[in-house]
Amino acid sequence: MTRWHQAWCWQFHVDSGLCVSCHSPTQRWLRPETSNMSKPETPPAPSCSQLFWVFTRIALTSFGGGVSGWLLREFVQNRKWMTQEEFLNGLSISQALPGVNVKNMAVWIGYRLLGWRGAIVGFVGIIVPPAIIIVLLGTIFSSLSRYALTHVALTGAAAAAVGLSLSMGITAARAVPRKAVPIAIMAGTFIAVALLHWPLFWVVLAAGLVSVAYAYARAS
Repeated sequence: MTRWHQAWCWQFHVDSGLCVSCHSPTQRWLRPETSNMSKPETPPAPSCSQLFWVFTRIALTSFGGGVSGWLLREFVQNRKWMTQEEFLNGLSISQALPGVNVKNMAVWIGYRLLGWRGAIVGFVGIIVPPAIIIVLLGTIFSSLSRYALTHVALTGAAAAAVGLSLSMGITAARAVPRKAVPIAIMAGTFIAVALLHWPLFWVVLAAGLVSVAYAYARAS
């Protein structure tokens, strides 16, 4: 095939990929920029040390709570190690299981990314460094509590944590299917826990059973 013929094929038959005059596929080097255009890049899985430092940084910088919001931003939005749907599924499981939600979430994320090693790394990274800091700060907090600036700083950190938790709640609520039953379950759970102050265990158990039964009925 001559150079003029190659250029002619590229100009008029790039979409079909077939030259009508020679009935052969156009040369691959003629379309280098379109060869991998439709393949999205998947971020590589993190190493154990990288996962540990991510959890440690989140744990040491999340003052007053709101850790779920930091986890969502770090693992889904920034690093894209998992999808938002996967994250929200893990959040639902973590909140339904007994224990601290953040600890459950760290174990679930770690296991999802690196198996049992990731589960151990996630647990250690989210629990051990803050525990050491708390022990150290507890020895000097009695002296710091005398200053008004300490209480102002804690109040500001708590306000930021409320904002992060609210952001996480809105993100999770937007993922709820726009149907009557899921919205009714979400609203009923909020009313029972936040307004009526019913026991959280029984509310979660009842709402979970209704949700599972509804999802099973729709899938079958």
